[in-house]
Amino acid sequence: MHKKHTHSNAYDFEELVAYSPELKAFVKENAYGNLTIDFANPKAVKTLNKALLKQGYGIEYWEFPDAHLCPPIPGRVAYIHVLKDLLDASKLTKNISVLDIGTGATCIYPLLGHAEYGWKFMASEVDQDAFNNAQTIIDTNALNAFISLKLQKQQAHILTGILNTSETITATMCNPPFYKNEAEAIKTTERKLKGLGKHNDKVIRNFSGTAKELWYPGGEKAFLHNYLYQSSLLKDNCFWFTSLVSKKALVESMEQSLKKLGATQVKVLDMSIGNKISRVVAWTFLSDKVQDNWKV
Repeated sequence: MHKKHTHSNAYDFEELVAYSPELKAFVKENAYGNLTIDFANPKAVKTLNKALLKQGYGIEYWEFPDAHLCPPIPGRVAYIHVLKDLLDASKLTKNISVLDIGTGATCIYPLLGHAEYGWKFMASEVDQDAFNNAQTIIDTNALNAFISLKLQKQQAHILTGILNTSETITATMCNPPFYKNEAEAIKTTERKLKGLGKHNDKVIRNFSGTAKELWYPGGEKAFLHNYLYQSSLLKDNCFWFTSLVSKKALVESMEQSLKKLGATQVKVLDMSIGNKISRVVAWTFLSDKVQDNWKV
């Protein structure tokens, strides 16, 4: 767990209910007499995360259709902290601008990144309904001066059509689709529900999620390698390109591809939430001299 992580301790459900009374309907005692919720219940999970946003980050409005992916706040803010450490190590501390690739209906990374560190964000989204919902969240929380949205009109594109050659940004961040298709997503969810002690004929994802949020033709590997290639077309426009990578086995192929594409640095940054270990891969195409000029 990151040293700056707000959620390193157990949830204080009494305090969370004070911030968000609607959570009370889902809070119960477990066998050990501790307060908890049913983490296999999508509505309970969504209500908990809304409460966490109010309590820790001052986000009062965070509404989105139940069908869309409900991002777990602790995991999302962990990425924000890892990115902050990367920028600090590169002496990038002022006028930070970040592109969030595939922000989703919840716009979660821009909300957290601005709340924690005051960063400005550009956020892309391929789904029109998700785009519209994210815009409503931005408008309602009066964050238009800090977060701007761009609609990605070509589903196969990631950076192309969003970041143009006349723009420069400090970093990108991305939580790629992990699955190749719906069947793979359902199989993973079945394992997860079994781990939570739930055995139902009908599979329900406790964090929900639409097709565009959860799977991509060819899966995570295909998405990431498309991302790597498109980043190589904008070598001078971004200091650090980054992405979450769920499968450790993918890192080696990413490193090989980035070497061929001309990356000057590749970093693999560990990220842990509880017992879950994940990683962020970061890369840049800038020479040492250009990096030094960038920091001035």
